[in-house]
Amino acid sequence: MGKHLAPELEPARRPSGGVWRRIALIAGLVALLAGSAMAAYAFFEHKNPVVAITQMFVPSPQQMFGKPNILVLVEGLDYDYTSKDEEFSTNSRSDAIWAVNLDFANKRIYQLSIPRDMVATMPNGTRAKINQAQSDGGVTEAKSVISQFLGIPGFDRYVILRIDATKEFVAAIGGVDVDVKSSDCLKYKTGCTGQTIDYDDSWGHLHIHFKQGMQHLNGEQAVAYMRFRHDWCSDPCRIMRQQQVMHAMAAKMRGDRVNTFMHMGDLLAVFRKYVQTDFSNGELLALVTHYQGMGDNAIVNNQVPYTTDIDLPVYGNSLLPDVEARARLVNAMLLAPPVPEPSPDAMALAAIAPGTLRVDVQNGSGISGAGRRVADALRKAGFTVGDVGNAPRDDYVTSEIHEHSTISFAGARVRASLPVALQKAAVVPDPSPVGSADPEASPTTSDVTVIVGADLARVPSLASGTPAAH
Repeated sequence: MGKHLAPELEPARRPSGGVWRRIALIAGLVALLAGSAMAAYAFFEHKNPVVAITQMFVPSPQQMFGKPNILVLVEGLDYDYTSKDEEFSTNSRSDAIWAVNLDFANKRIYQLSIPRDMVATMPNGTRAKINQAQSDGGVTEAKSVISQFLGIPGFDRYVILRIDATKEFVAAIGGVDVDVKSSDCLKYKTGCTGQTIDYDDSWGHLHIHFKQGMQHLNGEQAVAYMRFRHDWCSDPCRIMRQQQVMHAMAAKMRGDRVNTFMHMGDLLAVFRKYVQTDFSNGELLALVTHYQGMGDNAIVNNQVPYTTDIDLPVYGNSLLPDVEARARLVNAMLLAPPVPEPSPDAMALAAIAPGTLRVDVQNGSGISGAGRRVADALRKAGFTVGDVGNAPRDDYVTSEIHEHSTISFAGARVRASLPVALQKAAVVPDPSPVGSADPEASPTTSDVTVIVGADLARVPSLASGTPAAH
């Protein structure tokens, strides 16, 4: 029998040129519509198109966490050296302790530092320095001891910075510009020129030889400046230096986005190597997307003050917290930060003549001259300025506007005349307003009281001038 050959298969038909053109046209229209939608979103939201596109596809932190804010424990680990001069951090104590409130609703970050020498109660009921908790029981015990010390329910997440984390982060972005200051300058705003910061600790590998003033610091220099505590101010000024460097890092990454983008690989490598956290990758992406473009004034720093130091058995020199001040700071920064009220219609504000409002100014920032400078600015804006003095306390982190007036939106009208950075300052209405629309008829009754916090006192346009009594 002859062989039966299989029928030859017909070659697959390719779309004609007209079909390809129709496919390309449809694809192009889809891309055009998508691009137009993204561009429109970016335009109406006043956002960088890249940022806008990212935010269209990344869930917000509120969606991710299911609430308007979270509390995060951030610890930097201490370390020592072996006989072979090698760094190690096994069972190490906390070198830096921060309780951080990520306020999603108001796009703010509150960072409350706790000096590592503070006296705290351990789980077994004994007293020790608070940084001992990390050494005894790791991050689980640290979270428990520190939340109890602060009087908060607990922490939602944690971040542990291992050895060299900060040094490598600073190196990865090409260094930072920092205004190097002595402790006298940091605490009392005096002696800010001509002084030097010199210290040598061969065992601790800490060699500091800085002159005061703005200078560019590499990773090692930045960490050395942050670690310095060997003078009369000790830990409180050490924490202030840490906050300086952190602000400088944030400013560098925000202000030079091309540089940040070019070093993104280095930053991610440092994060993977030196950071331990229970944040998921999705949560971190949501946070980075939400907070990009945030201004420096949206980062609020403070630290738990102490009343005296004691010689604690086994631990030596230790600090006793100022209990009342700690409670105020915890409430203002972690539990119930002031919630800003949205401004009313611009026409409604414009209808209120500044001269009809009497404004008292109280300096609660702890920065000399801040109250007088804010009062001068309000006076130039046309307001009738009443009493200018000090607030009952000087540890206000954020400014507050207290409204006592029968005039609607009096507090918002004053807020609108403050620097742009303060446009989200909280207006706190008095339940029993007593102010008057005629300041001459009621010369001792104010419509609004501005309590100047550290955020307003440090606004560049108000930070200059000769210090005064208030």
